Amino acid sequence: MKNTELPSRLIGVGLYTPGEAALYTGISAKDIRRWMFGYSAHGVDHTGLWTSELSFLDENLLGFHDLLEIRFVHAFRQHGVSLQAIRSASRQAREMFDQPYPFTCKRFQTDGRSIFATVLDETGDEALLDLIKRQWAFKQVIKPSLYEGIDYAGEGAAQRWYPLKRSKTIVLDPARNFGKPILSEAGIDTSAIYQSYQAEGQDIKRVATIFEISTAAVDAAVAFEHRIAA
Repeated sequence: MKNTELPSRLIGVGLYTPGEAALYTGISAKDIRRWMFGYSAHGVDHTGLWTSELSFLDENLLGFHDLLEIRFVHAFRQHGVSLQAIRSASRQAREMFDQPYPFTCKRFQTDGRSIFATVLDETGDEALLDLIKRQWAFKQVIKPSLYEGIDYAGEGAAQRWYPLKRSKTIVLDPARNFGKPILSEAGIDTSAIYQSYQAEGQDIKRVATIFEISTAAVDAAVAFEHRIAA
């Protein structure tokens, strides 16, 4: 692919390294790399659970929908569901829902158990049996918090993500700033505000003047950057 074609291909996709994805999701970069780009174990190569939105770059990078979908993989793994079962569930759900990123799709909240039931027959994964038979167990994994903060397009695909609970101050929107965290209203990269905050001796008023935003907006950006670095 010609370099001149890249900017147009990246519009609305989002662009994250595994390290950045780890900051925004709280999931280890090592796990993200394994799940997205594969790994070797006992002399056997295992491919990623699905193909990244940015596979055309030939680099280990994630798109916006990869970032959100990984959060669900993490929830499944915490409940003991095998990668084999997750891979199969992703494939089956893509076909059933006609959605390239089915776990994030709202329909998975209601129809996910039927997907797991089908996968159980294929894999024999005991953790799935618990999810199928016990409604409370399924709700423990597919928590409402996984969907909170996600804005959906008309067809049910995730459009943007507000990562802070009950706040729309910060947003990850693949149509803006390559999906990196920004102030929702001002559209300014939170990391740029934080760097200025550090350079200006943590003078919030000075930073607010530089960016022509409120001190509350500076506070929000700084607090978010502190949160993801913790």
